[in-house]
Amino acid sequence: MTFAQHDGTRAATQVVALGRPDRTPGAPVNVPVTFTSTYVADGEVNYARVSNPTWEALEEVLGALEGGVARVFASGLAAIAAVVGTVPAAGVVVVPRHVYSGTTALLAERVGAGALQVRTVDAEDVEGIVAACEGADLLMLESPTNPMMELTDVPAVMRGLLARYGARRPLVVCDNTFATPLGQQPLRWGVDAVVHSATKYLAGHSDVLLGAVVVAPDRVALQERVHTYRSLYGAIPGPMEAWLVLRGIRTLSVRLERASASAEVLVGRLEEHPAVQHVRYPGFGAMISVEVDGGAAAAEAVCAAARLWTHSTSLGGVESQLERRRRHAPEAGTVPDNLIRLSVGVEDVEDLWADLEEALRAAG
Repeated sequence: MTFAQHDGTRAATQVVALGRPDRTPGAPVNVPVTFTSTYVADGEVNYARVSNPTWEALEEVLGALEGGVARVFASGLAAIAAVVGTVPAAGVVVVPRHVYSGTTALLAERVGAGALQVRTVDAEDVEGIVAACEGADLLMLESPTNPMMELTDVPAVMRGLLARYGARRPLVVCDNTFATPLGQQPLRWGVDAVVHSATKYLAGHSDVLLGAVVVAPDRVALQERVHTYRSLYGAIPGPMEAWLVLRGIRTLSVRLERASASAEVLVGRLEEHPAVQHVRYPGFGAMISVEVDGGAAAAEAVCAAARLWTHSTSLGGVESQLERRRRHAPEAGTVPDNLIRLSVGVEDVEDLWADLEEALRAAG
């Protein structure tokens, strides 16, 4: 399938315009959902575990936004597993101590099976990250980190790796779920690949599971390895899921703009609230973490008292969500017991604040 091209346009235009059929008279505006398990012989694809036209449309959009070659997966964790799968037996993975708990759990399982070794680092310590990569096979970055909102100076890390190791540097992958490609494009800093839980901001409506790996355009061998992993392990999304993410991504720019503006307002008010000990905000985006007075019990009470905010474990949807992250066993022990992660949605900011302020008051 061929798609309409819009080279040179900005990201806010690309999320709307790319991944659509060519504008021939009478053509549909949207790519259809292609439900098929097989294809007529002698074409480029003969089985649906290899490719699907609905996937291809979404991959075209994600690849353009990140500046690479995209492959979509059944979930964000499936995408992470694909890049971890590039590590050789007993290889070394370097990862910040505060990352998505699914990444932590996956790496722990691999360590327990004797498949790899893990070195943890401080996400904000550029020199420490570079030093820890001696003899490493994979550096798995996440910026901002989940849920501590730490930022890594990724360009500085890449410069340090090249200066110290040259061609011997490890493969570098960055989880870009929180920032989205509208916030940053790590491939442009020299990172080899980015991963996404498209379940979150890209889809934006809390109704689908899907992940993606986007590989730098010059890393052809890695592109092929990712595609082979997906096909052999069957880590493929359904066409309906791909279509839902493609539909969701059309409004990514306006959703993120609204949610980010509201987050800035809420950060200012939370920083002044007497029940809030500390606010963690990376300075952009719509994710906030707060530490509240009263420990874990108070944090749970805030979440339970909220009525407009949804007490749930995901993020990036149109609805605002909150959760005490240490209620989950895989979360790092260095995450404070009283930390609540907030995902700001697109509701009216005054209603969000009124509900949050009441929840903080009720918990106190």
